[in-house]
Amino acid sequence: MPDTLSRRPPRRFWGWGQADAALDSREQSNLRFMLDQLGAVQCEAAPPRVEDFALRAPRIGPPAALAAMFSSQPLDRLNHSYGKSYADLARMWLRDVPEPPDWVAYPDDEQAIVDLLDWAARHNVAVVPYGGGSSVCGGVEPAVGASYAGTVSMDLERLHRVLEVDRSSRAARIQAGALGPELEAQLKPHGLTLRHFPQSFEFSTLGGWIATRAGGHYAMQHTHIDDFVENTRLVTPAGVMQTRRLPGSGAGPAPDRLVLGSEGTLGVITEAWVRLQDAPRFRASASVRFDDYSKGVACVRALSQSGLNPANCRLLDPLETVFSGVGDGSHALLVLGFESADHPLQAWMARALELVREHGGQFDADAVARSMAPEGGDSHRTGAAGAWRDAFLRMPYWRDPAVGLGVIMDTFETAITWDRFDAFYTGVKADVSAAIERATGNEALLSCRFTHVYPDGPAPYFTLAVNGAADGSVASALAAWRDIKAAANEAVTRHGGTITHHHAVGRDHRSGYEREADPLFRRLLAAAKREVDPRAVLNPGVLFDPLGRTVGITGALAVQRTSNAR
Repeated sequence: MPDTLSRRPPRRFWGWGQADAALDSREQSNLRFMLDQLGAVQCEAAPPRVEDFALRAPRIGPPAALAAMFSSQPLDRLNHSYGKSYADLARMWLRDVPEPPDWVAYPDDEQAIVDLLDWAARHNVAVVPYGGGSSVCGGVEPAVGASYAGTVSMDLERLHRVLEVDRSSRAARIQAGALGPELEAQLKPHGLTLRHFPQSFEFSTLGGWIATRAGGHYAMQHTHIDDFVENTRLVTPAGVMQTRRLPGSGAGPAPDRLVLGSEGTLGVITEAWVRLQDAPRFRASASVRFDDYSKGVACVRALSQSGLNPANCRLLDPLETVFSGVGDGSHALLVLGFESADHPLQAWMARALELVREHGGQFDADAVARSMAPEGGDSHRTGAAGAWRDAFLRMPYWRDPAVGLGVIMDTFETAITWDRFDAFYTGVKADVSAAIERATGNEALLSCRFTHVYPDGPAPYFTLAVNGAADGSVASALAAWRDIKAAANEAVTRHGGTITHHHAVGRDHRSGYEREADPLFRRLLAAAKREVDPRAVLNPGVLFDPLGRTVGITGALAVQRTSNAR
């Protein structure tokens, strides 16, 4: 019998990416330098192996008619036990998986999903929809409590095709299980692209992006998946909801808006029509230094309100340039870029650089000129901007070995209006830094960058790195992480930001979501849940409690992490 029923290349169940992924010599050197700066105990920590785990036996049997798509293989169950947050990885390093899914199901088509949900509702089996498993907020963990007969993780990897392309409308009907590279490869022959590139692009799916309202790589204008969704198809225990495919409508509340961000609690997204774009032919980029971070912030605000809509407008504070390997901490860095499928960009970049000069930014004019390469050129991938891009994509791989040494590397993100940003930035950094020092006894390394910017405010993304335990204990570091995460949730909410800008709610952010969303709206959402999923078998405990219970600021974390206290 094979180790897994998955048809995709083996994934690293205890970390990020492919099972055979490795750091190159330069990355290893950079990681050792960072660990040394943090005072971490550097040793050869053996990563988890499948045979290290004694998983509980499945508590239920699959329905005979669907048994061929069910797997109880250890590797399948481990791959679907957690997402990819720091806590998820730490628990894998601790070989602590007390609540794996009883089974992993790989439906071949929509009818199999309908049949599975019918069976689950009749037999009180919780079903956790699973795309690429890249959740960092407890969104795919089958920790549903003792009131269910069992759990099934429903992996949509076999629904990975582009079914139809409407070239004249620049749209396509795509199955929800398609990973980013899969859908882009199928769109490329048509000269089209979805142009949605989150950091998890390789290992996340269209359905996952829609279910979590994911944000892409591009900093302005069409960056959230919300902007690209033309219609959706949702399979629920009560039936199938198909929305109309239209460029726009004023007919009442938009049903797609209920599907977006539903995080697998209302139904299983099986396909969607999405708006596409022609592949970019023209590019321009610049790396801008600011000796004064506040002037960099003011410059980004001016850019966001200029109507130029750069594709990239990421401001890294001085410490973030160190984390990303593009600076020494003495200056802030703005990664600025434009893209177009229609026209050269000299005029747009020229005006943007006028704003940069007005705010004291410094840049290499020759490098900017070289970035405006002929069609097909790749000079936009060089220099500081290119180095940042490479570090951005590879950063998750750095975290994997560090977790096993008791080092906490984590992020949290939010959004805030411009008028409140200065006080927000100062307050959140102070509160979370203090929490890190209380939890670990070590000085905090806490940096910030803007991932997205809007005319009315930025989306600050904070990165932290700290030695979580003097003895290199993963268990001690995990306990410290819980305190730090609760403090970060509290800080961004108390200082006026959203609990999450693009990482979804899951279990880890429920406390903040319950403070952010009006109580009446949460009751309305609970009513929708009761209508489409009366037995509450879909992803219980994620996003909201269908019984209307609320949790304190640490409550959702405590609910999800109880296994570690046993």
